[in-house]
Amino acid sequence: MSQIFATATTVAFQGLEARRIEVQVQMTGGTPAIVVVGLGDKTVSEARERVRAAFASIGLAIPPGRLIVNLAPAAIGALPHDALDGVVCFCEVGLDGSLASAPGALPAAMAAHVGGGLRAKPGEISLAHQGVLFLDELPEFSQQALDALRQPLETGQVLIARANHHVTYPARILLAAAMNPCRCGGGGVGVGACRRGPRCAIDYQAQLSGPLLDRIDIQLDVPPVTAADLALPSPPEGAAEAAARVMRARDAQSSLGAGLNAVLDQASLEKIATPDAPGAALLAKAAESLALSARAYHRTLKVARTIADLDGSDAVPRIHVAEAA
Repeated sequence: MSQIFATATTVAFQGLEARRIEVQVQMTGGTPAIVVVGLGDKTVSEARERVRAAFASIGLAIPPGRLIVNLAPAAIGALPHDALDGVVCFCEVGLDGSLASAPGALPAAMAAHVGGGLRAKPGEISLAHQGVLFLDELPEFSQQALDALRQPLETGQVLIARANHHVTYPARILLAAAMNPCRCGGGGVGVGACRRGPRCAIDYQAQLSGPLLDRIDIQLDVPPVTAADLALPSPPEGAAEAAARVMRARDAQSSLGAGLNAVLDQASLEKIATPDAPGAALLAKAAESLALSARAYHRTLKVARTIADLDGSDAVPRIHVAEAA
């Protein structure tokens, strides 16, 4: 029996990246068998029985001889040898010979938090890419989950390492988090204060590491709402007005060509967000007295530039630096 050789093209996914795969099929003489070689997963190894059942269902017989398939199954004889030229095959073969769409063209499998698992699926951080990820009761998350936030907050990507490959998922998010002052929920002094004292708050807040807090741009203490607060009139600026002001600030940032303030590199930051002389002096003093890290220093500049944009200011004056610091 003469040898017959054919190829087809398909894709395999690593994270969100599609890798082109050439399927090579050779039929030779010998004991009839379908042999799959390469580094295919369980889905590929099971494809032999799918092909046998599909051929039988559509009235075709697998040619006698030894079929060697590199990485994935391919049908021999049902199509002209050049019928698959220029075609990328990505589907699932049914036992009746039908072809169904296969999951994975845009992998979005739900997985907790950063992602992972045997096949490195995306997690909540990647699913929130270009959006908001809200984490309530932040210290209640495990230390491992909290530490895993540091890389995507810094780089906008999640890197998942496996023994034989690395997968990178996009993770440019706006992280919003909330927490009580202590595990009891009270904290502070006066009515409703925590009965366990300051130690409860210290231990609870210690769940958040310094490197993680260093990557959170804005940190605010929100006092409890009192009855007197509830009696106050509504603020003059409502949600719609605030949203419009935010969009104007975003448009102003985008018009400069360097991107939004959150993703500015150091060179662009120095060009766009350099404060005036009083503001620079205040920032230098704050950096020394608060022992700001280099990351926190540049973070303060970004926040000050953003506050100025919200105020419609081209410069970054001292008042905006003071609010950011």
